[in-house]
Amino acid sequence: MLKKTGLLILFCSLAMASIAQRVLSRDEYIQKYRKLAIHEMQRAGIPASITLAQGCLESGNGNSELSRKSNNHFGIKCKRNWTGKRVYHDDDMRNECFRHYNSVEDSYIDHSDFLVANPRYAALFQLDITDYKGWARGLKKAGYATASHYAESLIKIIEEYKLYEYDQLLTGDELDMITTNNNHQQQSTKNLINPYQTRKVVFRNGLKSIVVKAGDSPQSIVDEFNMNLWELYKYNDLPDDHRLQVNEILYIVPKRNKALRNFKTHVFQSDETMHYVSQKYGVRLKKLYRLNRMRLGERPVAGTVLYLRDKAPRK
Repeated sequence: MLKKTGLLILFCSLAMASIAQRVLSRDEYIQKYRKLAIHEMQRAGIPASITLAQGCLESGNGNSELSRKSNNHFGIKCKRNWTGKRVYHDDDMRNECFRHYNSVEDSYIDHSDFLVANPRYAALFQLDITDYKGWARGLKKAGYATASHYAESLIKIIEEYKLYEYDQLLTGDELDMITTNNNHQQQSTKNLINPYQTRKVVFRNGLKSIVVKAGDSPQSIVDEFNMNLWELYKYNDLPDDHRLQVNEILYIVPKRNKALRNFKTHVFQSDETMHYVSQKYGVRLKKLYRLNRMRLGERPVAGTVLYLRDKAPRK
C-alpha cells in the first residue's frame, strides 16, 4: 500500500511538472495577456500591439527561462536604478543582471514605466497610438534591442496576429464585451492596474494629459485624478477663475522647464498665445518667457521664432 502511495505521489508530481512546463503557443500568449496590454496602453500611452509583440518576442511567448523563472517578459536588465530582486542570465554577455518580478503583471507595468521614464524613448510618445510601425522602428533606433531586424520582427508579429486591432480599444472593458459576445466568457482582471479608466489619458511631450469633455468642471477633474484644485491650475498655468472649454488640453502632471529634444523652436502665429505654445510643448509658461527673454504677459509678433529648449540669443 505504501509503495502504491509513493508511486501515486510520484505520478502526480510528474503530471504537475508537465503542466507547469507546458509550452504556450503565440496565440495562447496573446489571448492570455492582451487585456493587460490594453490596460497598460491606457495607463501609460504605449500601443497595446507593441507591448504584446515585445512580450511575444522577448519572452519566447512566455516560454523562455528568464520569463518562467523571474516573470521578466521584456528582457529588461537591472540598470543602476533598479532596487528590486535580481536574477542572472546569459545574454549579450555571460551572467548579466536582469530584473526579477513577483508576477507577470509587475513585468508589464515596469515595462511601461521603463519606457516612460527613459528620455531615450520620449520621442515615441509624440507618435499616434495607432502608429505601431513608427513605435517599432523608434524602439530599435533608441537602442531597446541589438538585433538588426528587431523592428521588422515586431511589425511582422503585429500584422500576422492583427494586434493593431487592440490599439483601437479605449478600455479593457471593451475587450470584455467583445469576448463575452463572441465566446460567452470573461477574461480575468485580477491585479490589473488602471487608475484612469474613466477617460483616455494621452502622453504629450512625455507628460500625462487629458482633453476636456462636455460636463467637466475643475472639481470633477481633480476628483477623478485624485489631485488638488491648486495643482490643476498650477500645472496648466491657469488663473483661478479660468472657465474650461470643451477640447481644451490639460496636463495632470507638472509641465517641464523646456521642450523635448526634437522641439527646439516654434514660429509664433498671429492666432496663437504664449499660453497656447506653453500647452502645446508642455513647457511652464514663466519658463517659456524666460527662455525667450520676454516680460511676463508680453505678446510676440507673428513670425517670431520662440526658443523652447535653449535661451534665445540676445538681440
